[in-house]
Amino acid sequence: MGTQFKKEKLLVNISHDEHSAGEASALFVAEHLNKAIKSKGFANLILATGASQFAFIEAIKKLDIDWSKITVFHLDEYIGIPDTHPASFRKYLKEKIIDSVKPKKMFYINGDVDDIEKEIATYELLLKEYPTDVACIGIGENGHIAFNEPDIADFNDPKLVKVVQLDAVSRNQQLGEGWFATLEDVPKEAISLTIPAMMNSKVISCMVPDKRKAEAVYNTLHGEITTDCPASILRQHPYAVLFLDKDSASKLNVTRNSKNK
Repeated sequence: MGTQFKKEKLLVNISHDEHSAGEASALFVAEHLNKAIKSKGFANLILATGASQFAFIEAIKKLDIDWSKITVFHLDEYIGIPDTHPASFRKYLKEKIIDSVKPKKMFYINGDVDDIEKEIATYELLLKEYPTDVACIGIGENGHIAFNEPDIADFNDPKLVKVVQLDAVSRNQQLGEGWFATLEDVPKEAISLTIPAMMNSKVISCMVPDKRKAEAVYNTLHGEITTDCPASILRQHPYAVLFLDKDSASKLNVTRNSKNK
């Protein structure tokens, strides 16, 4: 076990490297999926995408989970790109986990449909029909969760799903991670779950490796709880765990086996 401490309600778990952080988050998610299955016969899961989730996804595929009893959602999708596009989050999920584990159901956000508002309304109804047991999320370089950017995030959003405008930091992050050839290729809009949609989950696992995320992690834990850093709201969730590696935790002043703070 790595270093652990609490910031308000948020438990922080710091592992030595990304691989270890991925294993820790996968074990945590598997535990709570299995608890839900044991108590009610099924579980509902939200999965994140992006480079930050690689280690988690590889780890969770190896664990003993009855995927035939799990319904899966995801956090967001770009508007206007097909599921064959290299950067499509649907393509990412299908290839990296869904085709391997074969869950009971997988509900994709389709960002290339003609009627976006209908797609949003349908996804909202599904989220209400399948209340989330575990949400797996990350944090962007600007502190966003899903695509709730600092200038549009709303902790009391009346919607569960909405169209969002991607800010320059997010678009450059997608370019820097290699998903697009040029900045012009990065879409300017996406469909995203809102902050309440994530906060409604019984349990949240937030996997955030990499030194690029160190500033956002620091602001999440040590700034005010404000939409200037949307991820800071995780400090108010009753059962959320932030999984870091030594790089993403590099701006934090912590010692091994830290006590609660």
